[in-house]
Amino acid sequence: MCSIMFYFRPDLTKELFQKGFSETVSRGPDQSRIIDLGDGIMGFHRLAIMGLTEEGMQPFSLGAKNLVCNGEIYGFEKFREELIADGYTFASDSDCEILLPLYEKYGVDMFAKLDAEFALIIYDTDTRSVIAARDPIGIRPLYYGYDEQGYLVLASEAKNLVPYCEKILPFPPGHYYKDGKFTCYCDITQVDEVITDDIETICQNIHDKLVEGIRKRLVSDSKVGFLLSGGLDSSLVCAVAQSMEDHPIKTFAIGMSEDAIDLKYAKQVADYIHSEHTEVIITKEDVISSLPEVIKILGTYDITTIRASMGMYLLCKKIHEISDVRVLLTGEISDELFGYKYTDFAPSAEAFQEEAVKRIHEIHMYDVLRADRCISSNSLEARVPFGDLDFVRYVMAIDPSKKLNTYNKGKYLLRHAFEGDLLPHDILYREKAAFSDAVGHSMVDHLKEYANEYYSDEEFAKEKEKYTYAKPFTKESLLYREIFEKYYSGNAEMVVDFWMPNKSWEGCDVDDPSARVLKNYGDSGK
Repeated sequence: MCSIMFYFRPDLTKELFQKGFSETVSRGPDQSRIIDLGDGIMGFHRLAIMGLTEEGMQPFSLGAKNLVCNGEIYGFEKFREELIADGYTFASDSDCEILLPLYEKYGVDMFAKLDAEFALIIYDTDTRSVIAARDPIGIRPLYYGYDEQGYLVLASEAKNLVPYCEKILPFPPGHYYKDGKFTCYCDITQVDEVITDDIETICQNIHDKLVEGIRKRLVSDSKVGFLLSGGLDSSLVCAVAQSMEDHPIKTFAIGMSEDAIDLKYAKQVADYIHSEHTEVIITKEDVISSLPEVIKILGTYDITTIRASMGMYLLCKKIHEISDVRVLLTGEISDELFGYKYTDFAPSAEAFQEEAVKRIHEIHMYDVLRADRCISSNSLEARVPFGDLDFVRYVMAIDPSKKLNTYNKGKYLLRHAFEGDLLPHDILYREKAAFSDAVGHSMVDHLKEYANEYYSDEEFAKEKEKYTYAKPFTKESLLYREIFEKYYSGNAEMVVDFWMPNKSWEGCDVDDPSARVLKNYGDSGK
């Protein structure tokens, strides 16, 4: 990961800029640079992943235009060749160096051409124009706000903006900003033509597109590792990646000391694919003591996100301490595409599709945010193969009646697509378990117990009334909200709501986000 920031204010001092910019140096600990552009200041914290030389350091400049980008541009070589043919001379091997000459050639039409995870800011000193854009899923973070004088501030994380802006909002994925307004250049959920092929054809395409999504994310000038829970999604990513490599990949798993569910499955996968595997064991004390820091890092009060982040943050912290890995592949976004335990209750195919559209539009505030912050706060880079744009477009276009759980097994299409000897059958068809539960049921139990002891019933009844937006509804949710407000006071609207099952569906009107409370959870937690 890297960190980018631009503050569009003529009288801005570097000292004032640095106040917010220094908050995310962990995203880019290798090198930092800020440049004064007259009408504002632009900054970049670098985590060198591609093009490791000094020449790959940002901001990049071309004529009057200056750019910072936190991104991974897949297939950038074809654009590079095109621009060289146009007469452009490159100074580095950085994938992001193509962006300014590409923008000069195509303007804002450039963004729809990119196969990338990115957030970028361009400032043109001649026209005093600010252009910013974010990838269609929002895998790379970007936030914006206006200071008390109305000047625009853009940055990688909300905590960059806290010193300047009263109101902070996430930059909408799939949009670009120019001349004071946001324009959607790509709605990744839009389906132009529903795919009604037979199951075997669909599953072959799912297989091929995911394999390609994994392949392109293995390209790195830095060491690559893998988060492995032993669940379907991370196991597939690891197994496919191992099949492409001529050396053991590095896999990492985490679990509670007393009742880790996932560790045994992760080890089963690691032994099967012959990866170099590391287990990390955590305790109740590790979880409780890390809670304030995790909420500060995340910039959320959402229960599901915080629970799932505890293990992920502590695992990534250990990876940073004990290994030379700089890039981590993860299994996020599969559930939102293929369904989760609660989508078994979808009343119709249309309702399933509507829920998938909603979840993909919002995931940048939840699971994608979790992966980014837990990984980047430990000076690592996240890559998300299930977020591959071609893969997401394809799965979203599949006839939703084929994605419904009519097979007596959730996410059947994905499982069937990888039948064979890539993974053990019992891993491929293992029941879905929530990550926060699979680290160990005790972890969530400890958090809930801590919150219940923190507030009396009277205190809970009183304190929750302070909030009207996303009102806390349990002692746990109140605890998280109050910690959040210490760091991001008045900015609860950065998150649209609690990440919960669709309460309008029969069987889903629950008061806890864990799938453990659903009647179909079954063997998921074993």
